[in-house]
Amino acid sequence: MSMFCYQCQETMKNQGCSFNRGMCGKNADTAKLQDVLVYTLKGIALAAEKKSDAETGLFIAKSLFATITNANFDNERLMSLIKEGLARRDALKKGQKLEHDALLWSGSTYEDFIAKAETVGVLATENEDVRSLRELLTYGLKGVSAYTEHAAMLGKEDINIYYFLIEGLASTLKKLRTDEMIAMVMKAGEFAVKAMALLDEANTSTYGNPEITEVNIGVGKNPGILISGHDLHDMEELLQQTEGTGIDVYTHSEMLPANYYPAFKKYKHFVGNYGNAWWKQNEEFTTFNGTVLMTTNCIIPVKDEYKDRIFTTGMAGYPGVPHIADRAEGKTKDFSKLIELAKTCQPPVEIETGTIVGGFAHHQVMALADKLVGAVKSGAIKRFVVMAGCDGRHKTRSYFTEVAEELPADTVILTAGCAKYRYNKLQLGDIGGIPRVLDAGQCNDSYSLAVIALKLKEVFELNNINDLPISFDIAWYEQKAVAVLLALLFLGVKGIRLGPTLPGFLSPNVAKILVETFNIIPTGDVKADVEAMMQGK
Repeated sequence: MSMFCYQCQETMKNQGCSFNRGMCGKNADTAKLQDVLVYTLKGIALAAEKKSDAETGLFIAKSLFATITNANFDNERLMSLIKEGLARRDALKKGQKLEHDALLWSGSTYEDFIAKAETVGVLATENEDVRSLRELLTYGLKGVSAYTEHAAMLGKEDINIYYFLIEGLASTLKKLRTDEMIAMVMKAGEFAVKAMALLDEANTSTYGNPEITEVNIGVGKNPGILISGHDLHDMEELLQQTEGTGIDVYTHSEMLPANYYPAFKKYKHFVGNYGNAWWKQNEEFTTFNGTVLMTTNCIIPVKDEYKDRIFTTGMAGYPGVPHIADRAEGKTKDFSKLIELAKTCQPPVEIETGTIVGGFAHHQVMALADKLVGAVKSGAIKRFVVMAGCDGRHKTRSYFTEVAEELPADTVILTAGCAKYRYNKLQLGDIGGIPRVLDAGQCNDSYSLAVIALKLKEVFELNNINDLPISFDIAWYEQKAVAVLLALLFLGVKGIRLGPTLPGFLSPNVAKILVETFNIIPTGDVKADVEAMMQGK
């Protein structure tokens, strides 16, 4: 096979992309380089078990982030990370008597790395159940790494998270019993909670607690810059550098929740949100007309219509697209080229008008707790349905729109992540002034939904989170969603509906373990699922 990858929901036939190009658009060589980078990081982890440090941990987090679906298609940058990784591994292993191949192999050229990929990819683990548990852990670690990297960019780090990334990666090279591998997967859920809590602290301590906000989805008359991805630090610096330039700034996809933070509202040229979920960017980046900044994952193969006005930064990358370098210590990123180009562009083409409401993270929802609890006790709200996670191109994702439309008028949808674009513009009304869709923010703000559920458990004096009038109907796409799922399982949530398909990387035996232990349910018929959720099933 030219490549093998099954880490995302859209993997071919739900079995694995195994030819010359993945469903995400990456080619076989990019997939192979990502395999080699992950293997290099495992070697670092083996060497670092006895002498780990924050710098090594952050390098691992950043590099794993670069291998997430739709993050980095740039082979040159992937090779650079591999080379740096090998140098770090060799420095760490000095004086240690370790003889695993991950600590011994070496290479410096493209040909070296491609040759190595043939023996270290996913299928190098022959036993499908061992492979499944190792990959489930690895994908969880990728999600944890993404959230950890975002927090680090705002100056918030937890050495224990770095220690776990090292422990988890190293474990995939060891012969563990099934129960030990499952325990490591659950530990990934524990650290996913820690990573999301750390990022929540980083975001809110820097930019304030998200608040209820009406977000404009129309356009202004000035040239614009469209910022997509997830990195709020990049958002802040872009707003600072564009102030007074005559350029308007718009969010796209997962950057929408930036509109909810108090610190960003002082910028008069911050106009609102343009467009929808990440997978529509080819159409929406074209009509936007202005320059586009991709700050993290969710970039897709770039079309010629806008290739001359898109930039990447952070761990995102695409061949032929200019990359804005990381900030030097004590400095800001330099967005001047992006800004100067934007000044020469036409204003955006209007694709919709009106507003959408968001900002219902845990702090804001707890401020409304008395109102929510009163509505539940009076019977005005019969049930909350958590419909967080990812959106994607898969036609079956219409399921989530149909569920939103089918849910009774006495239900409230709690959401986070780009899954919300399937229903956040529907006219679903409110319950006594409480909107029926409460958007907590980005995918990492699924943490907020967990906090809300745990707080409600206390308010209602319940012993178990599963006794709440809450159902979970989760859409997944990539590895950050895997981390969120593991976090929910660690917190004891059972009966999660997961779709539009169960992950292809789950072997039948591993899937059976998850189903029997946590009662994970595949999404099914809309009417039947809604009826079951309303009955608490």
